[in-house]
Amino acid sequence: MSKHSEACCSVPPVVVEGYEPKGRYVELNGLKTYVTGPPDAEKAILAAYDIFGFSSQILQGADILASADTEQAYQVYMPDFFKGNPASMEWYPPTTEEQKAIVAEWFKEAQWSIHKPKLPGILQEASKVNPNIRSWGIMGYCWGGKMASIVGGDEPGLFKAAVQTSPARIDVEEGARVKIPTMLLASKGETAEEVEQYGNSLTVPKYVERFEDQLHGWMSARADLRQDRVKAEYERAYALALKFFHEHL
Repeated sequence: MSKHSEACCSVPPVVVEGYEPKGRYVELNGLKTYVTGPPDAEKAILAAYDIFGFSSQILQGADILASADTEQAYQVYMPDFFKGNPASMEWYPPTTEEQKAIVAEWFKEAQWSIHKPKLPGILQEASKVNPNIRSWGIMGYCWGGKMASIVGGDEPGLFKAAVQTSPARIDVEEGARVKIPTMLLASKGETAEEVEQYGNSLTVPKYVERFEDQLHGWMSARADLRQDRVKAEYERAYALALKFFHEHL
């Protein structure tokens, strides 16, 4: 377990509205990718976004992970898996048959089995952008949380540690296969029972917490940072994620 500075336990003041991302975009493995953090960092994080793509809240989160702790900064890469075609907030929750059909059709191209094979190529090309990278972690939001769970079991050599937030479709059997240190930050959208069962299934170093008053996606696109409680829990969750990466990456 590596040491971490006191800065890892806090994050910079969060911008409530009008956030201006600090990173840039490059192309990796054919995907537009947001990159933020020191260009010569030796540790990197692959951020797998939620179904709503490059929201301002999730880009701010990537910048926090990259640079909140100046003594242990990371380079963060967030690929646009959906190639400019994210889901729309207007579809959720799908209540009409038309909305349900739209969501079902969109998800045909969002299956994890389609996108997981892209990961090795993304990391390989990222290492050309920054040859100093020695180790990788993965931060998964909702849809990306499921991706982190899957690769933690199927591709343990890719990443040294994983953080999942508001993970989609929690699977206890999948948790039992995970082979890398894993943090699960759940919302009230995931039941206490399934969170507990998944946590109990993990046989690796772990941290599991359910944010009982937060919406699914409070660390990403659904975070209403104008609300003091949401903002405070957004900040606390990112501080926890940083601490976990500091300890295991």
